[in-house]
Amino acid sequence: MAKIIYPASDALFYIESRTPKTDAEWTTLEGQALIVAESANLLMLPGRARDQKQWMADAKLMLEAGAAAVKAAKAKDVAGIAALSDQLMESCTSCHKNYRPGYGKPRG
Repeated sequence: MAKIIYPASDALFYIESRTPKTDAEWTTLEGQALIVAESANLLMLPGRARDQKQWMADAKLMLEAGAAAVKAAKAKDVAGIAALSDQLMESCTSCHKNYRPGYGKPRG
Protein backbone atom coordinates (compact mmCIF):
# COMPACT_ATOMS: atom_id res chain seq x y z
CA MET A 1 0.00 0.00 0.00
CA ALA A 2 2.51 2.58 1.13
CA LYS A 3 4.93 2.02 -1.74
CA ILE A 4 2.50 1.47 -4.62
CA ILE A 5 -1.11 2.50 -4.03
CA TYR A 6 -0.62 5.61 -1.88
CA PRO A 7 1.73 7.45 -4.26
CA ALA A 8 -0.34 6.52 -7.30
CA SER A 9 -3.65 7.46 -5.69
CA ASP A 10 -2.22 10.73 -4.36
CA ALA A 11 -1.52 11.76 -7.95
CA LEU A 12 -5.24 11.35 -8.61
CA PHE A 13 -6.47 12.88 -5.34
CA TYR A 14 -4.34 16.01 -5.83
CA ILE A 15 -4.92 16.45 -9.56
CA GLU A 16 -6.24 20.00 -9.17
CA SER A 17 -3.19 21.26 -7.29
CA ARG A 18 -0.65 19.08 -9.11
CA THR A 19 -2.01 19.24 -12.65
CA PRO A 20 0.30 17.81 -15.30
CA LYS A 21 1.64 20.45 -17.65
CA THR A 22 3.45 18.40 -20.29
CA ASP A 23 2.62 15.35 -22.35
CA ALA A 24 5.23 13.42 -20.37
CA GLU A 25 3.56 14.38 -17.07
CA TRP A 26 0.17 13.30 -18.43
CA THR A 27 1.69 9.98 -19.47
CA THR A 28 3.07 9.56 -15.97
CA LEU A 29 -0.37 10.31 -14.50
CA GLU A 30 -1.96 7.78 -16.84
CA GLY A 31 0.51 5.21 -15.51
CA GLN A 32 -0.36 6.11 -11.93
CA ALA A 33 -4.05 5.66 -12.66
CA LEU A 34 -3.24 2.29 -14.22
CA ILE A 35 -1.28 1.34 -11.09
CA VAL A 36 -4.40 2.05 -9.00
CA ALA A 37 -6.59 -0.08 -11.28
CA GLU A 38 -4.12 -2.96 -11.50
CA SER A 39 -3.47 -2.85 -7.75
CA ALA A 40 -7.18 -3.48 -7.28
CA ASN A 41 -6.87 -6.54 -9.53
CA LEU A 42 -3.97 -7.77 -7.41
CA LEU A 43 -6.03 -7.32 -4.24
CA MET A 44 -8.71 -9.61 -5.69
CA LEU A 45 -6.36 -12.53 -6.39
CA PRO A 46 -6.83 -15.75 -4.43
CA GLY A 47 -4.61 -15.62 -1.38
CA ARG A 48 -4.87 -11.84 -1.17
CA ALA A 49 -8.63 -11.34 -1.02
CA ARG A 50 -9.72 -11.48 2.60
CA ASP A 51 -13.28 -12.44 1.67
CA GLN A 52 -15.62 -12.51 -1.28
CA LYS A 53 -17.99 -9.82 -0.02
CA GLN A 54 -16.82 -6.46 1.34
CA TRP A 55 -13.17 -6.90 0.32
CA MET A 56 -14.14 -7.66 -3.26
CA ALA A 57 -16.69 -4.83 -3.35
CA ASP A 58 -14.06 -2.33 -2.17
CA ALA A 59 -11.47 -3.63 -4.63
CA LYS A 60 -13.98 -3.47 -7.51
CA LEU A 61 -14.82 0.13 -6.60
CA MET A 62 -11.09 0.93 -6.67
CA LEU A 63 -10.72 -0.86 -10.01
CA GLU A 64 -13.61 1.10 -11.54
CA ALA A 65 -12.21 4.42 -10.29
CA GLY A 66 -8.73 3.56 -11.54
CA ALA A 67 -9.96 2.46 -14.96
CA ALA A 68 -12.05 5.63 -15.32
CA ALA A 69 -9.02 7.70 -14.25
CA VAL A 70 -6.92 6.06 -16.98
CA LYS A 71 -9.47 7.16 -19.59
CA ALA A 72 -9.65 10.66 -18.09
CA ALA A 73 -5.85 10.97 -18.04
CA LYS A 74 -5.66 9.92 -21.69
CA ALA A 75 -8.15 12.71 -22.42
CA LYS A 76 -6.24 15.16 -20.15
CA ASP A 77 -9.51 15.67 -18.29
CA VAL A 78 -8.69 17.22 -14.90
CA ALA A 79 -12.36 17.58 -13.94
CA GLY A 80 -13.02 13.95 -14.84
CA ILE A 81 -10.20 12.76 -12.61
CA ALA A 82 -11.29 15.06 -9.77
CA ALA A 83 -14.85 13.70 -10.07
CA LEU A 84 -13.53 10.22 -9.26
CA SER A 85 -12.03 11.32 -5.96
CA ASP A 86 -15.06 10.39 -3.82
CA GLN A 87 -15.34 6.94 -5.40
CA LEU A 88 -11.66 6.24 -4.91
CA MET A 89 -11.71 7.58 -1.34
CA GLU A 90 -14.72 5.42 -0.52
CA SER A 91 -12.93 2.30 -1.72
CA CYS A 92 -9.95 3.14 0.48
CA THR A 93 -11.77 4.16 3.65
CA SER A 94 -14.27 1.32 3.50
CA CYS A 95 -11.50 -1.23 3.17
CA HIS A 96 -9.43 0.37 5.91
CA LYS A 97 -12.42 0.52 8.29
CA ASN A 98 -13.13 -3.15 7.77
CA TYR A 99 -9.65 -4.62 7.50
CA ARG A 100 -7.09 -2.32 9.12
CA PRO A 101 -7.09 -2.69 12.90
CA GLY A 102 -7.27 0.64 14.71
CA TYR A 103 -8.14 2.63 11.60
CA GLY A 104 -9.72 5.95 12.49
CA LYS A 105 -8.91 5.63 16.20
CA PRO A 106 -6.61 8.17 17.84
CA ARG A 107 -3.08 7.05 18.40
CA GLY A 108 -2.20 7.65 21.91
